[in-house]
Amino acid sequence: MTRAGQEPDETMQLKVPALPPDETVQLRTVDAELSRTGERDTREPRTPGHRRKATREAALSRLRTAAARWAPHLRRLRRLRRLRPRYPRPGRTGWRRWVPSWRQWLGAALTFLGLTTAALTVAYAATDIPENLNAYATQQDNVYFWSDGTPMARTGWVRRQDMPLEDIPEDVRWAVLAAENAGFYSDAGISLSGVTRAVWRTLGEGDTQGGSTITQQYVKNVYLNQDRSVGRKFTEAMLALKLDNRMSKDDILEGYLNTSWFGRGTYGMQRAAQAYYGKDVGELNVSEAAFLASLLKGAALYDPALSRANHARAVERWSWILDRMVDIGRLSPAERARYRTFPEPLRQAQGYDTGKQSDYLVELAAQYAKKAARLTDQQFDLGGYQIYTTFDRKRVTALTDAVTKAREQARKDHPATAKTAHYGAASVAADGRILAVYGGPDHRTQGYNESNATTVPAGSAFLPFVYASALDHGVRKTRDGAATEVTPQTLYDGDDGIPVMTPEGPYWDRGGKQVKARNDGGEDHGRISLHRALALSVNTPFMQLGMDTGLDRVRRTAEAAGLLGSSFGPQVPALSLGSATPSAIRMASGYATFAAAGTHVEPYSVARITRNGSEVRLARPASRRAVPAKVAEQVRSALRDAFALAHPATAASAPRVTGKTGTTQDDTAAWYVGTAASVSTAVVAYRIDLAKSLEPLPLKGVAGTPADSVPYAVFSGALGLD
Repeated sequence: MTRAGQEPDETMQLKVPALPPDETVQLRTVDAELSRTGERDTREPRTPGHRRKATREAALSRLRTAAARWAPHLRRLRRLRRLRPRYPRPGRTGWRRWVPSWRQWLGAALTFLGLTTAALTVAYAATDIPENLNAYATQQDNVYFWSDGTPMARTGWVRRQDMPLEDIPEDVRWAVLAAENAGFYSDAGISLSGVTRAVWRTLGEGDTQGGSTITQQYVKNVYLNQDRSVGRKFTEAMLALKLDNRMSKDDILEGYLNTSWFGRGTYGMQRAAQAYYGKDVGELNVSEAAFLASLLKGAALYDPALSRANHARAVERWSWILDRMVDIGRLSPAERARYRTFPEPLRQAQGYDTGKQSDYLVELAAQYAKKAARLTDQQFDLGGYQIYTTFDRKRVTALTDAVTKAREQARKDHPATAKTAHYGAASVAADGRILAVYGGPDHRTQGYNESNATTVPAGSAFLPFVYASALDHGVRKTRDGAATEVTPQTLYDGDDGIPVMTPEGPYWDRGGKQVKARNDGGEDHGRISLHRALALSVNTPFMQLGMDTGLDRVRRTAEAAGLLGSSFGPQVPALSLGSATPSAIRMASGYATFAAAGTHVEPYSVARITRNGSEVRLARPASRRAVPAKVAEQVRSALRDAFALAHPATAASAPRVTGKTGTTQDDTAAWYVGTAASVSTAVVAYRIDLAKSLEPLPLKGVAGTPADSVPYAVFSGALGLD
């Protein structure tokens, strides 16, 4: 050590002798010029320690460069720290520490608004309008009408019929808008206050109420269920917004008016108008429309027929709706003054006679409608069709009453056999319209239609077709000979048991027996004219006449007159005596051909069809010539005499009535077919035990006797001839 202010002591210093530089420890540097020129470095490689040190220094250099580059950004981030909520608030004491500042309130509100907007935007974009409507929004009922235009029956689970908006009066539309959504044409499809109110009530009281626009209500009707939840309400609002952008307001209003519930089992204004006022929607006045609009708030609360309280509520809301229409400028005060009396609706909707005869009528009409309009079962079952039938209510009632009377009498006179008795009947006009049918006692217990059943043979009721064919084509006594003309005065053998002849001799059946013709009761009539033979229903001349005319020609004539080819069996002599099994409708149609001067129109049960007010194209059957007019008149003349001979007293007061009985040789069927005022009616009675088989049984008196025929009693009773 040295003392202060003194020179160092040399004896205490460490002296190192100077050494010459050692080349092995000198730091050598690459010539800068060589490095820049890229020449090869011939120096010895650096040691690993030197390389690691250089790598660390390079990494640190890069970090420092990056830090310098991002420094301004980091300084900005540090400034954002000032926006971080300082909570609880410093510098405050007590409860004030926990009260957010206005900046915090504003930040929270803006954040909530931003998140809500983003969520709603995403929800709106993600919401798709369903392609398929729900079942009740698409299904409609089919309504059937009598020939006079009054309702007859309806089918389908939903009572609803779509109506185009232009067919709904403007007053009716605005009555609904005044009641439900006066700002419909200017709103965006939803009501924010209404949605908020509904959500609040749902969360607070478990109920959703009010405030929905018509667009929202329509969405609920056709796309959603009636679930009462916040989720459903939110979905409803999103769909309403999107639907309002895609559909016109008029289309939405039309859909709403056609799908809303109005009580009494009805959907839509059209069915509501019919249920409450018995008229179409186009016939409503503004007062009636105001009442129907009140039902949209709840039919169970406003249908006056349900209670006095309902009546009072209905009157109050009806009056309010009319006043509301004045307020929004859709009804003048002067017009409002005209409606001071509440338009009382019907006590109950017009009834439909279903289950009994009307179901047979509906079945016939539906089958014909689908065929004539070329509708598939699927199309028809969607509903919405208005089927205007040809059925005459009075004739159906008269025919039903006549058969019911005969059935009751049979139960008294023949209780054992009457249980298996069946009656079918039909009335067909000369122009092909089916005016009435009797299908059975009740469609609910007997599903098949007796008037359309091909169950039993026509018997001697078939003779007019043989007669007409012979008059038209003539007869041939030899295979290759020319036809010989036949007239009503042409004579044939009318005796019982005469053999049936062919040009080669007697006709033999497959069993090797000679076929002989038989008359009812085995009576002989000798040589008899064809006119009189038909009037007296003598069988044997017509069995031979059919052979002479040609059974193929007889069949063609019968088919041209209206009988179906499928009802014919083997082409044997028995064909002339009515082995074919036509239905009552077809027999009536065949006789109607004679009443129409020989022209035939296929029987039809539907005059026209509309769907939601638009006409549906319907193929109407054409008229065709079946037999010459002269032949038809000759047949009618014989049938007039047949009626006059059997019922002289009635014929005196009804000279234009024609008719003929029909019996079978095995007594399995009894017919009466005749015409009056160009309307042909066919009645058949037979027995079948459906529990055992479909084979006809002997009548055993159920159908009466030739002098007191049950089918004739039904015929005369239905036509009022008694």
